[in-house]
Formats: sequence, structure tokens, C-alpha cells
Amino acid sequence: MGLDNVAVHWPRTGRFYEPVSPDEFTDFAEFAASAPALAGPASALANHIAKTATVRASAYTELVDLLLGLEGVLYATDAAAEDEDPVIDPDGCAWIAGGLEKFIQGHASYGDTVSFDTIAAVLRAALSGARLADQQLRWLDSRLDALRDEHGNFPQWNFSLLELEVLSHFYRRCTDRSFAVYADF
Repeated sequence: MGLDNVAVHWPRTGRFYEPVSPDEFTDFAEFAASAPALAGPASALANHIAKTATVRASAYTELVDLLLGLEGVLYATDAAAEDEDPVIDPDGCAWIAGGLEKFIQGHASYGDTVSFDTIAAVLRAALSGARLADQQLRWLDSRLDALRDEHGNFPQWNFSLLELEVLSHFYRRCTDRSFAVYADF
């Protein structure tokens, strides 16, 4: 079993968080039905969200951690240590959605296929114009190197830009409707 990010009502009203009805995500099914033929993973993700109000987040954890510069973002590790509940509040969902949206925008000139190399290029371009660029680029290089496997190979990530858009829309929907996300693993 992997990590699921489940949309839940915020704040919790009792001892447990109440899951959000999939009806809140029905338009994701419309997207899945009208998606281009080559958008299989994006369509499957949208369809799963529409049926369950949940993202199977395991495939995206390292990517989101890299993009946002923290560890365990989709696991809600900060919240777990602080509140003993692995929950991403609506503001945290906004932060995740915003980071994904900014990345998607920066990746547009690299095409529709999101790979480890294009991710690194987008992040380098974003940091090169920042204050303290040299320090931030060294930090990025250390983060990228940390993702190597035991043989020294980088991850073989292969996402579509559309798939990441669906992912960002899930967190944006949670933000817009004041839902939280419960990290279930």
C-alpha cells in the first residue's frame, strides 16, 4: 500500500476527519472523459479523484518534495509532528497547488513531457535569477544528487504536464473549498 492524499472536511468536528464526498470532484470525471488520447495517466488520475476524492500520492512524493524544497510534504510530516495528525490544511494545499502551478508555467517551454532532466532545468532557471543564486543552485545540486539511487542513477521520472495539472487542480480545489488533505498510508 502507498500514500493516499484524501480530501477531508476542515476543521475536524470530532475525533476523526470526515472524508469529502467525491461529488465535490465530479468535474474531474468530465476532464477524464474529454482528455486527449495520449493523456492516459492524467485521465486515470482525474478519474480516480472523481470517484474517490483521493490522490494516490506515492508517485509524486519525491517530485513535490523537490519542487517545494522540503521533505515529506505529501505525507504531512510537519503536521504529524505538530498535531499528531498527518493533515495538510487548506493553506498548505494552497502552497502545494501554487508550487505546482508555478512549476507547470515554468515547464511550458520544455514541452509536455516532464522528466528528471527537464525538472532540473526548470528549477535551475528559476533559481539562477534569484537573490543568492549561487547558494541556492548549490543547494539544488545537493538535492538532485540526493535523489540518485545506489548505482548513481537519477530517477527515471516520466510525467506529463497535463498529469501535474490535474494534481495541482486537486490541491487547488481543496484550497478553494476549504478542505484539508489527510495523508493515509
